[in-house]
Amino acid sequence: MECCKTASSPSQYFNTSSLRSPARRLIVNADDFGRSHSINQAVLRAHRDGILTTASLMVNGAAAAEAIELARANPRLGVGLHLSLVCGSSALAPREIPGLVDGAGNFSNNPVLAGIRYFFQGSLRPQLEREIEAQFGKFRATGLPLDHLNGHLHFHLHPVVFRILMEHARERSITHFRLTRDCFRLNLRLASGRLFYRASHALVFGLLAPRARSALRPLGIKHTAAVFGLLQDARVDEDYLSRLMPRLPPGDSELYSHPSLDEFKHEFAALISPRVRSLVQEQGVELIRYRDL
Repeated sequence: MECCKTASSPSQYFNTSSLRSPARRLIVNADDFGRSHSINQAVLRAHRDGILTTASLMVNGAAAAEAIELARANPRLGVGLHLSLVCGSSALAPREIPGLVDGAGNFSNNPVLAGIRYFFQGSLRPQLEREIEAQFGKFRATGLPLDHLNGHLHFHLHPVVFRILMEHARERSITHFRLTRDCFRLNLRLASGRLFYRASHALVFGLLAPRARSALRPLGIKHTAAVFGLLQDARVDEDYLSRLMPRLPPGDSELYSHPSLDEFKHEFAALISPRVRSLVQEQGVELIRYRDL
């Protein structure tokens, strides 16, 4: 499986510690920004007091309005769109996308079933197009620059969803994109347990990523060479980060997690850990945003 290749692209740095370009640069992202007050506060604190550089906004989240205000007050935080087409609520009314949501406007909580339906039921494509455009519209209305694009449970790489995104990439100002894949061989050295989960996700996204990469290149859409967090599944804790930093591959990488002050306190604690912050400095890792690629 192809992974951990070096990416090369000039940039301006987010946290410059020297005048020369470092060998390794890292985007540290929080998914689900706007989903809850707890997540929003964890994002804010991890950005101000820790290593967090970007966050992905759920525009339909219950606490999206608060997240937007926090982002406006912290302009160095790169904010992207966390496209949500499963396990969440819609931007459009249920009557406009009846094949995607229930009467309360909620998407399916079964991502496997939803993914199969989106792929095989061609009649759902127009509804997906409308909902995707509505979420981009809500993000544009915030006035925030679009730092990057990704998807809840990585549905931005679903073949049908990805095709819709690429068809309108320029109009939607998609310039930076999470190309989700996690190096399985490296992960085996960093973590243990849940081997089937880790192997299956490495395989699935190892198949999806190369196809997506070939479409991103001619459009000039930038991505990192590696993405970490996929195979951890809410286990991006201090020990994992402490093992990752010395082994971070050359080039540009993204690390994503789901920090909160309640459900995933350990992921929040990892991002503000003095031990992790010291390792970032000791290892010469440059912290950047997607817009710095």
